[in-house]
Order: sequence, then structure tokens, then C-alpha cells
Amino acid sequence: MRLDIETLKILDLIVRLGSFAKAAEQLNRAQSAISYQIKKLEQHLGIALFDRSQYRAELTPEGNAILTEGRRLLQQVHNLEVLAARFSQGWEPRLEIVIDGALPIEPIMRALKRLSELDISTRVQLRTEFLSGVQRCFERNSSDLMLVKDFQSNPYLNAKPLPTINSLLVVSKDHPLAYVKGLELKHLHEHVELTIADSGTVDPQFQDDLQFGGERVFYLNGFIAKKNSILLGMGFGWVPDYLIEDELANHKLVELDFVGGSCHSFVPKLVHSSERPLGRAGQLLSDLILEEFNQKKPTIE
Repeated sequence: MRLDIETLKILDLIVRLGSFAKAAEQLNRAQSAISYQIKKLEQHLGIALFDRSQYRAELTPEGNAILTEGRRLLQQVHNLEVLAARFSQGWEPRLEIVIDGALPIEPIMRALKRLSELDISTRVQLRTEFLSGVQRCFERNSSDLMLVKDFQSNPYLNAKPLPTINSLLVVSKDHPLAYVKGLELKHLHEHVELTIADSGTVDPQFQDDLQFGGERVFYLNGFIAKKNSILLGMGFGWVPDYLIEDELANHKLVELDFVGGSCHSFVPKLVHSSERPLGRAGQLLSDLILEEFNQKKPTIE
């Protein structure tokens, strides 16, 4: 028996679903056939992939090592298939874009509108994540583009900067902190901090670099909900300035006078992977997004 891709896919599926029976059901095959194929793989490799001494078969240390390398091989095969599909067609059939929810959506929508006016058949999938969840989703789904606040670089990722975005530390005009001068960390800890959870981690205790470390923290599912909660006087928090220009101008929201600084700036990036080269639609959309973002910087004048 040769080591083939289909057997590695079956091994991966068994581990992801937690049992031979579930893998067989999803593949619409007999469990005995699945078990036989894994047994033949074990004989070919000369090792036991699963410990079958318990009620539920568990990966052996050797099996875990084989699975890790096998998944890398499966990802490489997937990348080759994606690359071949893009080379064989004039326009790729599908594009997936992952966006950090802190970035303005309007330039992206304008770019998509311009793409749609060209009557291209490519289907576009937009996903919104937060912080490290953007890159995690980008890599897990083999996405085409990501618009991200920050990311872990590697030799295959190509990034182009977008205009700088400012986040301001604000509260409602009726909040007790609104007009206090020289606020210190201890003053912030007396009130509720409103923040957005990092969608890339399942650790409930995780705090990003901009959190203040107090005991009273409410996690919300997006910046619109966060903005509305701050307007209600629920607490304080960082909000991108392009979302609150009107509220600052009419004094419904107030920028805090915090000694540690009330403005945080970051340069978002438009990123794609050279392992998954952009096709015609992906390259065109990338160019349109860059054009739209650079038409008007999302900052307060």
C-alpha cells in the first residue's frame, strides 16, 4: 500500500470528528472499510497510529506526529489544487476576504460595487473577525485576502499598508468620567470597561494590549454595539474615530483626559499569501480596495 492523500484525509477526519463511526458516516462508507484502510496504513508505516486498548481509540504519540505532518501535506495539496484551478480559468470561481471589525466597511463595499458592475461571475465571501481571529480565519480557510490591524508575518505573506486609523478612548457626556482631568488607571478601574473579544482565542481571561486590566469588563460582539453601549453610559472604551465623528462633534461622546493617552493609532494592512497567488478577480479587487481606502482617510480633520 502506498501512502496516499485520501488515507491522510480519512485519518484527519477521524481525529476531527472523534471516532471511526462518525468519519464513516460522513464519508457514507462502512466503518469496517474505514478501519481496514487505517490498519493498512499502520502496516505500511510499521507503527500503531491508534491505541485501541480503551473504549475509544486514541492517537498514539507516533500517530499524532504522523497526523501533524499529514495535515501539512494536505494543506500543500489544497494550495496546489487552488493554484491549478485559478490558472485553468479566466476568473476564479470564488474569493474569500477576512476583515477586522475595527476597519471601516464602506471602502470595501464601494470596491465590491465596482467589481459587481463588471459583471464578473466570481462569488465573494466576506468574513468579519477581531484581532488575532482575522489571521487565524485567513489561514484556516485558505482565504484570498485579509484586512487586518496586525498579523504575524512570514515569508509568504505580502502586505500593503492602508491609511492610518485612530481609536479614541471615549465615554458618554453623562458618564462620571466625562469631564474629569488627569484620569489615572485607578479611576478607570472604578468603572465598566467595554471591549471587543479577540475571536482568535477561546481563553476568557485573555486581554489585548489596549485593555486596562480592571475587574469590570463587558465583552461585546462588534463596534456598533460597543458605540451604542457607550452612548447609553454603560462604560468607557476605545472606538475607531470614523465611527463617532458626529457624536464627538455634537458632544454626545467625550474623549477621556487619560494620563496614559486617549488616542491609539494603527496602520491596517491588506494581505495575501504568495502560496495562494491572486487570480484576476482577486488582484482586481485588491487594487480597488486600495483605491477606495486611499480616496479619503478615515480620520477626524
